[in-house]
Amino acid sequence: MSAKTKTDIKDRFVIIMAGGRGERFWPLSREKTPKQLLAILGKKSFLQEAVERVLPLVPAKNIFIITNEVQAPEVRKQLPKLPKENVVAEPVGRDTCAAVTLGAALVGARSTTGVMAVLPADHVIPDAKKFQQVLSDAFDLAAKGQAIVTIGIKPNEPATGYGYIQTGNELPTPPGAKKTKTIFYKAERFVEKPNYETALDYVNSGQYRWNAGMFVWSFITVTNGLEKHQPEMFAACQRWFKVAANPAKLAKVLAKEYPEIKKVSIDYALMEKAQNVIVADGAFEWDDLGAWPAIARHIKQDAEGNAAVADFIHVDAARNIIYDARTKNRTPICVVGLRDSILVQTDDAVLLAHKSQAQKIKELVKRMAEDARLKKLI
Repeated sequence: MSAKTKTDIKDRFVIIMAGGRGERFWPLSREKTPKQLLAILGKKSFLQEAVERVLPLVPAKNIFIITNEVQAPEVRKQLPKLPKENVVAEPVGRDTCAAVTLGAALVGARSTTGVMAVLPADHVIPDAKKFQQVLSDAFDLAAKGQAIVTIGIKPNEPATGYGYIQTGNELPTPPGAKKTKTIFYKAERFVEKPNYETALDYVNSGQYRWNAGMFVWSFITVTNGLEKHQPEMFAACQRWFKVAANPAKLAKVLAKEYPEIKKVSIDYALMEKAQNVIVADGAFEWDDLGAWPAIARHIKQDAEGNAAVADFIHVDAARNIIYDARTKNRTPICVVGLRDSILVQTDDAVLLAHKSQAQKIKELVKRMAEDARLKKLI
């Protein structure tokens, strides 16, 4: 692309959504310190890594974190280089459309010509440079016109836990423009989480991408989309836009209005309805670490397939995930004959679960919340 078609860095913004509870990673994740605030695979939390990945493309003052009131203090502590007012707490959770609407109001108050990326806080992306190339190209495309750009990940397995996007024709390079390194496609349709057989067909067809929940659009494009498809959200965006430059006023308005906002995902509210969606080919390694079994993909395994972050010894144990989060007084974790299981030790709790039942940890946390003796552990 020529210099004229590139977005000015001061007009680039990033909204990182970091309000999730991460219940599937209990007992390591807790209400005040969910998955995105934990350093599970290294010395930095997933949120810190998410911010570091975008800093080469976007100034720190243009990065907003949307979280909740319980987690906001820890978010500010982990991100001291971001202005404190850039960490915005939702009074209550209202799914991703409300968070996007709030993000648009924050960006619009700074720049009505701004282009914003909406990104999750808890993904694993080992090759930051490849990700940055795709995001930069997406910024430039979104700045040109009315395109809603979503970054789709080429599936490497028939995963049933993700939504899929069917891609259409590859977009041609505009006349006079330099061809980008990123390939863009017209989005044909969004598909909810399919069954295994359908997912296998999608993977084999080569025409589908995983919906990674990463979106790029201009302030004007997203507000036009809300006005057309979600008029109530658009009206809320207009109200929040007027007070977004004043953190105290914004917090007061959100406290009053947010509980009444419709709870709906941005995928259902806008992406599935819009006709101007473009898919950027996310040609980089990606993992959303949805539950404990995903950890095994990022930890060195022994000859029997055990992935351990612990002082671990075993006899006839295989394909287990062993994670010791204790920082002091660690003791050996000794296992005999255990297969395909998850064993997590923290200072105040132990989890033992079969890998096939990992999604039910969320149900376990809910049950603990109803028990006065155990509520403190969530």
